[in-house]
Amino acid sequence: MSDAPDGDAPLADAPLGDAAAECSRAGCRDTARWAIRWRNPRIHSADRRKIWVACDEHVAYLREFLTARDFPVEVAALAAESV
Repeated sequence: MSDAPDGDAPLADAPLGDAAAECSRAGCRDTARWAIRWRNPRIHSADRRKIWVACDEHVAYLREFLTARDFPVEVAALAAESV
């Protein structure tokens, strides 16, 4: 069972990197757990993707913000750092 919000299954773990990522929602400083890959088809070619990162609280908000504009959107879990 996936722990992705609102039924989104993690597509492929996105690397988190050396430092914890902060949520892309304006004013939020929480640690991001989700990668939101999107593109604006009016200005980006099919192979171009932008990535926002989101905490659990804002992943649905950011996804809905993008899908309301008819942008292709994919949500994937950020990979935890390997120790």
